[in-house]
Amino acid sequence: MIRFNNVSKRYPEGFEALSGVTLHIEPGEMVFLTGHSGAGKSTLLKLISLIERPSRGQALIDNVNLATVRSGRIPYLRRRVGVIFQDHRLLRDRTVFDNVALPLVIAGYRHQEIGRRVRAALDKVNLLNKERQFPITLSGGEQQRVGIARAVVNKPPLVLADEPTGNLDPELSREIMLLFEQFNQVGVTILIASHDLDLISRMNHRTLTLKQGRLLADQRPLPAGTSA
Repeated sequence: MIRFNNVSKRYPEGFEALSGVTLHIEPGEMVFLTGHSGAGKSTLLKLISLIERPSRGQALIDNVNLATVRSGRIPYLRRRVGVIFQDHRLLRDRTVFDNVALPLVIAGYRHQEIGRRVRAALDKVNLLNKERQFPITLSGGEQQRVGIARAVVNKPPLVLADEPTGNLDPELSREIMLLFEQFNQVGVTILIASHDLDLISRMNHRTLTLKQGRLLADQRPLPAGTSA
């Protein structure tokens, strides 16, 4: 699904955010990406979602070299990647329904299909009764769940989440992570950037650790019934 071969990213001002990163994430894996602030987590996610391009090396999704993708093809590839942000990035003047529907409207789905898919996505995150409300009326946890519904509404095979629980309390953070696990259980590949080491350790999934742009560790989950 995701393969990085000696990938580096240097920004125009000279800062190297990633340096020689090599990794492989299989289809259907759920993986955490951690490291201190500035370690390169967000940059790595931006490369996968084609917001940025690598300076050196190969970054591939489903064997497509992202460095060679023409600008006109980027929207089509992005439809296969759901992205969830820490700050939600919801449209405040649109209802919950309209926020979740946005990717489908852009992709040209028919009205009836949009309604079916949006309500199915909202049902999965337990917000079906909030579809007519506006984001400002929702709690932080509810807004994050709207962001998750929007990311999965077109059933992408890959979901990226950048610090999705950064502004939530421990109980809500756990609920959000359980939602990701539910999507993963039906075959969606999940990559979550997070600095919450306590939460990550309790989830028991593969964890990639970045430090100063380099891949420092690749820790595999413990087998069921095994204690650390």
